[in-house]
Amino acid sequence: MAEPVFGQKDPKLDYQKRVGVYGVIPDRDGKRLLILEAPNHALFLPGGEVEAGETDEQTLRRELLEEFGVTVTIGEKLGTAAEYFYSHHRQTAYYHPATFYACSDIKQVQSPLEDFNTLMLMPIALAAASLKRPTHRYGVAQWLRTH
Repeated sequence: MAEPVFGQKDPKLDYQKRVGVYGVIPDRDGKRLLILEAPNHALFLPGGEVEAGETDEQTLRRELLEEFGVTVTIGEKLGTAAEYFYSHHRQTAYYHPATFYACSDIKQVQSPLEDFNTLMLMPIALAAASLKRPTHRYGVAQWLRTH
């Protein structure tokens, strides 16, 4: 099955490739998901951009410590989806392939290294409907199919 691609590629824009890895992380009861609210109030799954030489697992572990100060057990790969979008904040067009993993066993191990985001546990249906990126909504939908 081909990976879904969201958004329209504008031939007038020069897209930067930004590869990401994200976790779908429920609470112990399986009723809420760990969500990040950016300073602009956009909601995202935890995770972020892969740095040079990192594996998916290394990226997700680093991002979870930076954003939330937590560790998790990284489970099965849920899928990959990509998106074309323009970031008004960064004034940049992106092609953003993203891979999603099911995660569990959230453990707080330190304070977050980033203090500009709001961290929350959000009811799954609300999170699925409120995430900014269609790729992130896809990741949650894939998780819901198997959980």
